[in-house]
Amino acid sequence: MTIITDERCTGYHSPGHPERPARVADTVARLRGQQDLHLAWSTPDPAPEEAVLRAHVRYHLSRLDVPRDFGPDTAWLPGIAEHARRAVGGALAALRAARADGVAFSLMRPPGHHATKSQAMGFCYLNNVAIAVLEALATGAQRVAVYDFDVHHGNGTEDILLDRPGVAFFSVHQFPCYPGTGTEHRGHNCFNYPVAPLTPRPDYRHTLQTALEALERFKPDVVLVSAGFDAYAGDPIAQETLEVEDYYWLGQQLRRLGVPVASVLEGGYSTALPELILAYLKGLAGV
Repeated sequence: MTIITDERCTGYHSPGHPERPARVADTVARLRGQQDLHLAWSTPDPAPEEAVLRAHVRYHLSRLDVPRDFGPDTAWLPGIAEHARRAVGGALAALRAARADGVAFSLMRPPGHHATKSQAMGFCYLNNVAIAVLEALATGAQRVAVYDFDVHHGNGTEDILLDRPGVAFFSVHQFPCYPGTGTEHRGHNCFNYPVAPLTPRPDYRHTLQTALEALERFKPDVVLVSAGFDAYAGDPIAQETLEVEDYYWLGQQLRRLGVPVASVLEGGYSTALPELILAYLKGLAGV
């Protein structure tokens, strides 16, 4: 299994913001210290402009260099354009590694699934997963699925991939919750599975399984996973109930699909994040 990361992604922060450098730094330390998984480590290159512009309008790419905040939760910070391009590069590297070896995980920040074609929002600047999906299609894939288990709806991914031929998007997320979207299926290819706050674990897992079964019926060549760990019961910015073993189970279920799975870090803001990611990776690896 390949882990794609770059210590430079810990080099920016907004004081008091939950999307903080320790999310990656602490997880890297935990993964390097464990003995159960054999991990290969890789550093991504920044994403080429051609790949980014498949998903985003050119103005949006230029806007990342303008020193003006995008919203109250999404600040402009020095170097954020370069950080965002490296995070996209991590998703592209995970796609390549998964195609070669079956499974890979991009452990980078900033996250991406709220970034729309033309707007940065929700801690996200460029849509890492959507760009990787379009890269997969451009390089030979016929059917690409996105499985988004972040507790927040991947509105940006839906915006970019809506009704794209050869793509299906499956999102399980809390509603009501930020960003207030994802209450129903959209178009021909975007399938949303909202769950109420404080949904009991067995019911939440049943919904995750229902979405996975729909994904499996799509028969994808490759799966891109928006891997958010904020449906965890101890997460400070959502109100859900999953535990460590549920993320292990998720990894197992994705492994069972028998196709390349490239996972990309989205949310997850508790101090348990390193353990949640490790459990997920063990499930993916069948350990």
